[in-house]
Amino acid sequence: MDIQRLFDIPRYQQQRYPKPDALCGKVNGGWKKHPIEEVIATMDRVGLAFIGLGLKRDDKIAIVSNNRPEWNFVDYGAMQAGLVNVPVYPTISEEDYVFIFNDAEVKAVFVSDGALYEKVNNIRVRVPSLQAVYTFDELFGAPHWSEFLKYADGVDIAKLDAIRDAVTTDDVASIIYTSGTTGTPKGVMLSHRNVIADIVGAKPIMPVNHTHRALSFLPLNHSFEKLLVYLYMAYGLSVYYAESMDTIGDNMREVKPHIFTAVPRLLEKVYERIVSKGYELKGIKRALFFWALKLGERWDNQNPPGGLYMAQMNLARKLIFSKWKEALGGDVMMVVTGAAPMPEKLCRVFTAAGIVIMQGYGLTETSPAVSVNRYDLKENKIGTIGQPLDGVRVKIAPDGELLVKGDIVMKGYYKRPDLTAEVIDADGWLHTGDIGEMDQDGFMKITDRKKELFKTSGGKYVAPQPIENKLKESMLIEQAVVVGNARKYVGALVVPSVANLKAWCTRNRLSFDSTEDMLASGEVKNKIKEVIDDANKQFGHVEQVKRFVLIPNEWTVQSGELTPTLKPKRKIIEKKFEKEIESMYAQTSDVRPQPSDRAGA
Repeated sequence: MDIQRLFDIPRYQQQRYPKPDALCGKVNGGWKKHPIEEVIATMDRVGLAFIGLGLKRDDKIAIVSNNRPEWNFVDYGAMQAGLVNVPVYPTISEEDYVFIFNDAEVKAVFVSDGALYEKVNNIRVRVPSLQAVYTFDELFGAPHWSEFLKYADGVDIAKLDAIRDAVTTDDVASIIYTSGTTGTPKGVMLSHRNVIADIVGAKPIMPVNHTHRALSFLPLNHSFEKLLVYLYMAYGLSVYYAESMDTIGDNMREVKPHIFTAVPRLLEKVYERIVSKGYELKGIKRALFFWALKLGERWDNQNPPGGLYMAQMNLARKLIFSKWKEALGGDVMMVVTGAAPMPEKLCRVFTAAGIVIMQGYGLTETSPAVSVNRYDLKENKIGTIGQPLDGVRVKIAPDGELLVKGDIVMKGYYKRPDLTAEVIDADGWLHTGDIGEMDQDGFMKITDRKKELFKTSGGKYVAPQPIENKLKESMLIEQAVVVGNARKYVGALVVPSVANLKAWCTRNRLSFDSTEDMLASGEVKNKIKEVIDDANKQFGHVEQVKRFVLIPNEWTVQSGELTPTLKPKRKIIEKKFEKEIESMYAQTSDVRPQPSDRAGA
């Protein structure tokens, strides 16, 4: 592969698959398609503009924006000018902006819209290194990024060529600050070699080529989506950026993608909407819908049933599942998932429907992909995170921690050699902090985070994640956090899916004046208890949820309970709902799973 630095990718594509729609974004209701020649010309102009602006090799710039072609133009242009891109989540707090911009000594920031421009402008006085802020949207009173491009005028292209030629594969290409569930963010230094190793390792397992289209909507500032877009471009796929999370359905039908990435929760919501519509059907149509669903839940990639089952499945695909594919554009072949465990039931049903779920695993510190289930169903084991990519070594430490070694492992944490030494040992193994296991075929499972294991007062260790994931398989539960450290038994804070609960109430002829009344009702509490009782069957007695409290409002990034990657900040949640937790353990009666007696819970 003739790609040594990430900014070599557009020219690699131009030589092999000159695309008229290399990068595409929605502008004024229509798709604006950028051919690869324009991508290269624009990224070169960006590189020249950075030189004209006075930025030097290894200076840092930041992008705080939704996914759009301009994101890539600035990213590629900055890297070939010897700069380091620091992509930042739009949703984080101003205090996090201040910390990241100061820690990285960011010189220039590119934002997408007015709200983000105001947010960055508010903290600008607190970031001494920051010289300029530009917007991708045209806004009154804000410097548009076209003004930045004017700095390219008069700069000799030979200067850019010289800087670009001097960039090596081991130079830092990007610093991505991990959100973390505790403490201040850590800057993960990823070199060109790190990310390219992942591109090379991932390509053989994905049967995509220059005739295919990808839809991108997960944030580009996350290493997962950033990697995939590099991979798409390296192998000639056309990349279309969704307008927003709210327009994904429409954009799917317009673009007809062959591949996209998604976090499990998004696919759960898609599944829940489909099932909700199934409940609205009548007679034979409803019976056929749920027959197909039950059939899909029996699917097994490793041992696909034959005979009568496959005859039934082919009928189900024609009558029911074909409509699922149509809703996703009609051409989708695969969905790559990561960031959290994918419920096994959904993997089975979607794959049975002809949409292969490729569940994988990785960390920002591993560029990010470590393993993934393949498109070939013989190499796709439901309930696992797949097998390691080519060139990646993994092993399970004596205490169960998953260790990773290879070119994908980061250069280290920016300005924090102490923290780097804590996670990368003397032999080069990255200690992931995840507890895992591997079967005889090399398929891996992550069972929990090492630091999230807790011990009950009886001295028994409990892994909360598998319990939480099982609870969230129910359409009636949106979020859950399991508690019980130094307690007599395991409890749970449960955020119900209000919309699905209301639909359940309607089907069961229950009516309430408000959400609060609904959640306080005995019928609803008993229904959630049934869900928890059913989930408990999968776990040993010590791990079973004995009591729970219903939390009426969903946890969000903005309200501080979730990281930008939607992981729960356990300490913050436990502190915020301390009274609710105490209410569970204040009860002394039978500790079978039952709801708290608190009003509204």
